[in-house]
Parts: sequence; C-alpha cells; structure tokens
Amino acid sequence: MTAEPTVTGDEPSGAPAADRRAGQAAGQGVRSRSQHQRRKRIVQAAAALASRGGIEAMQMRTVAERAGVALGTLYRYFPSKMDLVVAVVSEEIDLLERSIERRPPRGGAPAQRTVEVLMRATRGLMREPELAEALIRSLLLSDVKTDFSDRMTNLMLRAANGPSGDIPADDRRRVVARALSAVWTMEMIEMLRGQATADEIQARLEISADRLLD
Repeated sequence: MTAEPTVTGDEPSGAPAADRRAGQAAGQGVRSRSQHQRRKRIVQAAAALASRGGIEAMQMRTVAERAGVALGTLYRYFPSKMDLVVAVVSEEIDLLERSIERRPPRGGAPAQRTVEVLMRATRGLMREPELAEALIRSLLLSDVKTDFSDRMTNLMLRAANGPSGDIPADDRRRVVARALSAVWTMEMIEMLRGQATADEIQARLEISADRLLD
C-alpha cells in the first residue's frame, strides 16, 4: 500500500516538491525585498532628520515614526543609534561611489585625480552641513565598526591607479591613500567649524597629495 503524500498548511495534496520549493523561494524573495525597502526607508528617514538637526535629531522613536515602522522593528535592524548613523554614512558613500562610476575623475596626474575624489566628497557632504557634521562626528566618536576609511581609500586608489585589482594592505599606495583619507577628515572638521573654505581645503589636499604620491 502506497503512503499518501504529507500535506502541510494550504498546499494542495498533489503539489510536486519542486513546485513547493519554488513557491517558498518566491516567498523568501518577496520578504527579502520588503525587508530591504523597510531598511532603506529607515536610513532615509534618519538621514533626513540628521540633515536638519544633526545626530541629536536622530531620536530612534522619531526615526521609526518618520519611516512608518514600529520602534521594535527599528531596533531589530539597528540595535543602537550609532549603528543607524553608520548606516547613513554607508549610504552617503554609496552615492559618492555611484557618482564617480558615472563620471570618473579626469585630472591628468594621479594626485589630481585623487584630490578630485576628495573634493567631490566634500561638496556632496557640505550640501547638508548638519548631516555632514553628524557623519564626521560618528567617525570620531562611534565604537561601532565602520568601513568608511577602507571605502574612501579604495575610491582614491581606483581614481589614481585605475581598476588594477586588489592592492595589498602594506603596499605604499594603499598606505598613502589611507593617510590622505585621514587628512581629508580633519580638513572637513575645520570646514564644519567655519575655519576653512573649500578652496583652502583643496589647496592643502593638493600639496599633501603631491608630496605623498610623488
């Protein structure tokens, strides 16, 4: 006597296993897209709040209300406020990367192309000074690990050397690019304090890049 197929939930008794697996995969895909969209709404809401009032304005309850999610849902995605700030930083770097992919630096020398990347990042951030301050403060104060420095370093390396594959951590070019990223971060602090203009920052970055990349 042949055993009857096991029926679970609302599945039709004759549904082949392959069809059930396909249905489960489709359901997981829908959930994944929904989760991605929810996370994106949260990050966008946090960025909008930070652009108007800095980190202080990014209260978790306010972010949840603006994003249209429950507070508990927000904490499932971002266990702390700094986790959320780091996500906003990552989103800003995504925008910069896409901009540079669409319109790569056209400077002649590697130093010029590197500085162009940094100045495009500067101009992009300074369109929203409150947000820029929140992002820079997060880099200095957060104990949450962020890949900001690595991503900025990789952007500069691609601008200076082209897509030449992985450059080892101890390669002089990577060390120099990382140093320039640190110089740029400090220059951004000076600008946010009102103690430097974009032209002054560019001039100092050009000197630093020329010396380091010669």
